[in-house]
Amino acid sequence: MVTKEDILSFIDRLDSGTLNTKEVEPGLWVVNTPEEAEMVIHYAPPVVILRVRVMELPAAEPRRGELFRQLLELNARDLVHGSYGLEGDHVVLTDTLELADLDFSEFQASFDSLSLALASHLGALSPYRER
Repeated sequence: MVTKEDILSFIDRLDSGTLNTKEVEPGLWVVNTPEEAEMVIHYAPPVVILRVRVMELPAAEPRRGELFRQLLELNARDLVHGSYGLEGDHVVLTDTLELADLDFSEFQASFDSLSLALASHLGALSPYRER
C-alpha cells in the first residue's frame, strides 16, 4: 500500500517539483496549481482524496437549478477523473484514489485531469458566480 511518504513524493514530482505545496497537518497538503487554484490532497487510508473548491453556490433559484444541471452535464460529458459535488454552500471538484496499488502515473493523471477540468470549465461556470 502507498504510504504518506509516497504521496508526498508524488506531490513533489508533480510539474517537475515547481508547485507551491504546504502540509497544513499530517497527511493533508494544499497545492497551488498552475491555474492558481488550491488543490487539497488528503491521505486518508485506504484512499487519497484530491479536492478543489470551485465556487460558492448562487444564492437563489432558478440559478442554483441551472448550475446543478450544468455540473451534472459536465460530470457526464467531460470528466475522466473525479466529479463535481456540493460541500455546504460550495461547488467542489473531487477525485478519490485507492492506495492499494496506486502509482505516480495514476496520481498525476488525476491531478492533471482535475486541473484541466477546472481551467476549461470556469468559463462555463462563471455566469453562476455572484462573488
